[in-house]
Amino acid sequence: MIILDTHIWIWWVDNHPRLTQQQQDWIATHQTNGLGVSIFSCWEIAKLVEKNRIGFSLPLEVWFATALAYPGVQLLELTLPIVIQATQLPGFHNDPADQIIVATAKVYDCPLLTADQKILNYPNVQVLQ
Repeated sequence: MIILDTHIWIWWVDNHPRLTQQQQDWIATHQTNGLGVSIFSCWEIAKLVEKNRIGFSLPLEVWFATALAYPGVQLLELTLPIVIQATQLPGFHNDPADQIIVATAKVYDCPLLTADQKILNYPNVQVLQ
């Protein structure tokens, strides 16, 4: 399994041109093994919609139902080990969504597919780009 960062999941579902061919290939390669999506990504997306920072052509509930039904997508709950790990990321920045997503990748011992430069520069998590 790989973990999809929030923006990667959005780009994939919405067929956004910012999703690179390499990122599409990583997703295709790992669909059968699982594409983990943190429940915190759902919260992050809902907050972005609430603040009018992103919008979808579908109501949010319908977008989530569609996006979570994509082949290979597995919704990963927020667990106590993830919460604890999120507070023990030495030298990581203070964005709580990024902390939870990185911690999820670490707890599941899976690579994280991201385009976020702050995460890509963080040496304590395995990333794909």
